[in-house]
Amino acid sequence: MTEDVSIRVEGGVGRITLTRPSALHALNTPMCAAILTALQGWSGDDAVNLVLIDHQEGTRGFCAGGDIRMLAESGAGDASEARAFFATEYRMNVALDEFPKPVLAIMDGVTMGGGVGLSVHGSHRVATERTLFAMPETGIGLFPDVGGGWFLPRLAGELGTWLALTGDRLKGQDVAAAGVATHFLPSELVPNLMKQIASADFSVGAAEMLNEILRTLTHSIPAGGFEANRAVIDTCFAFDTAEEIVAALEADGGDWALSQVKSLRSKSPETVKVALRQLREGRQLTSFRDNMQMEYRIGWRKVQSHDFQEGVRAVIIDKDNAPSWDPATIEGVPDEMVDKYFAPLGEDELTF
Repeated sequence: MTEDVSIRVEGGVGRITLTRPSALHALNTPMCAAILTALQGWSGDDAVNLVLIDHQEGTRGFCAGGDIRMLAESGAGDASEARAFFATEYRMNVALDEFPKPVLAIMDGVTMGGGVGLSVHGSHRVATERTLFAMPETGIGLFPDVGGGWFLPRLAGELGTWLALTGDRLKGQDVAAAGVATHFLPSELVPNLMKQIASADFSVGAAEMLNEILRTLTHSIPAGGFEANRAVIDTCFAFDTAEEIVAALEADGGDWALSQVKSLRSKSPETVKVALRQLREGRQLTSFRDNMQMEYRIGWRKVQSHDFQEGVRAVIIDKDNAPSWDPATIEGVPDEMVDKYFAPLGEDELTF
């Protein structure tokens, strides 16, 4: 199907291994299609008791995201290739969320964007000291998709809002402390985990067996490093408009709060507002499928937006890190500019 992902069944375990190290295993459409097909087949296959997602041994990163350059190039034209990618990737996200058996993701290394969507919707998620989590999309004018509207507002307090709007990073144990991962395991013990999984019989009580293996290997999770700023996060990022969030941070006046203002001011103003509404609406939804349909509406339009094209130019192509956002400020983004991203697509809606 594609040389960028290895898919096989070993001893009752469906194995999905990312094998695209030159791009830090970033997802493309054939990879998502292959994974989706495997999940659909394994869902009702009694010979598969557990799914394990990891990346090629000895290579860097778990999954750095999606093929941003392709999205931008497609968005500069008719956007058909970008929209086809979103449709395939989002269906894969839904298949992971609805998979009826345990799904274990080994988030060892960079786990951003699409890599988060490939891992966070599974039942068991292992972070290591090398895990680097982020949803950095506001910095390139995209948006925190792949289910970000669903899982981010369901993190404790306003952690998800902070992470979505600023694109801030979590490392190692903090990924588990925030609830993005369910377990923490030093990377040196990952081979031991793999051996135990390979020798275990998951034919009866797969979830219980996996829980027991992880219980014996994983370490306790200490309080996250972000807890020092938790009160500011939960208070200042609780507002429903970006203007109020910025004002609250400025009123706090502390060094950390003001650093968040600086970060927010550097992001695409339009995208900050789109992402905030995405999370607020996603928090109210009761269906993951409805969330992904909402995100497809946003993505359908966002790839052709000025800020996404400009963000990719500044960060990925020219690398001058000096995007010219339009509008240039959060205060300059009218509500109707945000509204258009959430409007129904009619016959172009994502279906499952």
